[in-house]
Amino acid sequence: MKKTLGTMVAIIVVAILVGNFIMVMHASAEEKARDGHFIAYDNGTVLDTKTNLMWAAKDNGRDINWANAKSYCENYHGGGYTDWRMPSLQELTGLYDGAKTYAANCGFDVHLTELIRLTCSFVWTSDTGDSEAILFVFGTGWNIWRPQSNDFLRVLPVRDVK
Repeated sequence: MKKTLGTMVAIIVVAILVGNFIMVMHASAEEKARDGHFIAYDNGTVLDTKTNLMWAAKDNGRDINWANAKSYCENYHGGGYTDWRMPSLQELTGLYDGAKTYAANCGFDVHLTELIRLTCSFVWTSDTGDSEAILFVFGTGWNIWRPQSNDFLRVLPVRDVK
């Protein structure tokens, strides 16, 4: 009984220490830059204060199909957070800003804050139907249905801020 109680106390102490470490890690993120309602932090995240959504500061950086994009978001740990997900069409559309432009690595222009870096302008959404999903084009503001097997797109993780 004493051995079991000691083990339980040790487990509780370790859990508290790990929890405190995680809280300190999140609390230590410092602001790097601002652009309107966007705030970039040094932990690789960008907060949209208008929507209360937190975005990864960059996309996945390579071609990816829809299923792998979904898995990438669900397993993403940017900023130390574990509740990332794939964005909806509405959420990505909310990032689009025709007044802002920068060139993505793939040669296409993208229209959104420079605090969020895309390596190409085509980004998967969580919106699906049958074997297709909607992609959002940051070069034009358009959205297009494409087979989920297409692998020339990127993904940009998002999470809700509580």
